[in-house]
Amino acid sequence: MAEQSEAAKVYLRFKDVFGDPNAKRMRARRKPSAQIGSSVPFGVGRDPKGLGETINSLTAQLGWNSPMAQSDLLASWIELAGEETAKHSTPAGIDEGILTVHCESTAWATQLRMMRVEIMTQIMQKFPDAGIAAIRFQGPNAPSWKKGPRSIPGRGPRDTYG
Repeated sequence: MAEQSEAAKVYLRFKDVFGDPNAKRMRARRKPSAQIGSSVPFGVGRDPKGLGETINSLTAQLGWNSPMAQSDLLASWIELAGEETAKHSTPAGIDEGILTVHCESTAWATQLRMMRVEIMTQIMQKFPDAGIAAIRFQGPNAPSWKKGPRSIPGRGPRDTYG
């Protein structure tokens, strides 16, 4: 057999690595065959499913599990915190994994801060998809001593003396 040229060696090497270009053309002309069991009666995946299972798979596909679990968490605050505690606190919302709870007094906010671990444990057990990383308990708003919306931080009128 005669010595192969450099171009022939490169062609054969590319043919080994990338496949035969003529074979691709032949495959492209063929009609794609149907997947096995895709439209066969009584085939795989053709059994009827319950509505609950269908909705659960739809919410998982669309990524709605976390928002739905968060809304369930807010709705069931009485069961999570207890009836007496829920009378003095209300969940305000969830922002970036932080549950904000408004308390009617600073004493209740402090009490709930001490109960934070117990409440977080219940949230993780009952609502694992909610994605809650922390809880912020806020007391009532303190009075603001600002003089208006355009006030600036600083010592105020005292800074002009001496």
